[in-house]
Amino acid sequence: MAAGIRVQRLTNCSGNELAGLAEVLIDCVEGGASVSFMLPLPRAKALAFWQSVAASAARGERVLLAAQDPAGAIVGTVQLILDLPENQPHRAEVAKMLVHRSARGHGVGAALLVEAEEHARRLGRTLLVLDTASDTAERLYERHGWQRCGVIPRYALFPDGRICATTIYFKSLL
Repeated sequence: MAAGIRVQRLTNCSGNELAGLAEVLIDCVEGGASVSFMLPLPRAKALAFWQSVAASAARGERVLLAAQDPAGAIVGTVQLILDLPENQPHRAEVAKMLVHRSARGHGVGAALLVEAEEHARRLGRTLLVLDTASDTAERLYERHGWQRCGVIPRYALFPDGRICATTIYFKSLL
């Protein structure tokens, strides 16, 4: 794990945690991450998104993880979506892997990914899937044993409105 970085599961988010998550989301969108939001991303919209995610996590529909720096600031996050159709109880989707630009290159993404995989194992999930529009993220996933399935062209938009492809990955936890 990255030096001084602590990854924890958030189940009942405080206002400070929601604000920290919103800051990471806004920073990533402003940095060009294709993560479902367009520019400009108002703080109120980012907070509403995280309130919805926190409610879903409290219901057990997903696992919400946050990486904190030594001062306690949230610098990254990832989710495991568990609420899938009844014929897929063995899998989870990794979603919204976000690392604040100021914390990149220090192992935060790797720490979040390892912790997400461990939570999935503890929950009996044996297959994980994800999609990404980031070359940097692709390198991270491949270093951690994820298998590339392929690229879907014209899948979504970058926050500035440009069209982008996404790459689909999976990892067996057996």
